[in-house]
Amino acid sequence: MDPIVKAALKKWPNVPHCYGWLALDARGDWYMRDERIQAAGPFPQVKGSRIVHEKLREFIERNYEADEQGCWFFQNGPQRVYLQLEATPWVWRLAATPAGPQLRSHTGRPAQFRSAWLDELGRLYLDSDIGPGLVHSLDMETAADAVEQGLWTPQDIHAAELPARFGFQRQPEAQ
Repeated sequence: MDPIVKAALKKWPNVPHCYGWLALDARGDWYMRDERIQAAGPFPQVKGSRIVHEKLREFIERNYEADEQGCWFFQNGPQRVYLQLEATPWVWRLAATPAGPQLRSHTGRPAQFRSAWLDELGRLYLDSDIGPGLVHSLDMETAADAVEQGLWTPQDIHAAELPARFGFQRQPEAQ
């Protein structure tokens, strides 16, 4: 977490949390969802405005965490902005190496492979030391090579079972 964010938390510890205004899609893109977009429909059917500003994306990525209930958020100064997730908290980008694919999250964070899971639509999920994620569609060839080489053996799972199995929430709501 950025030092400036930690300082803001100390200065204003009781700022209300924010829900529904930020989302992460299955390709690792961040979306702003203002009141008009939220009223137009649920995420991901109505996504909102894709965040393309590089510095803003980097700020979100550095301050992206989960709470004890498995709700993922962006700590925006003193305010927690809870995310809606299309698929999983992480979207994996893969780099082929002689030892097997290296995992890097949509935020650039490296991870260590634990297990592979395949859902009813053929989407591949990987569990890691930092949590579960969906393999980015552009990296499925690298993932298929790992399966063919016997490095990964995907187990079957229904997409709806992922949050309970791996302890995260796709649509956090105010308590």
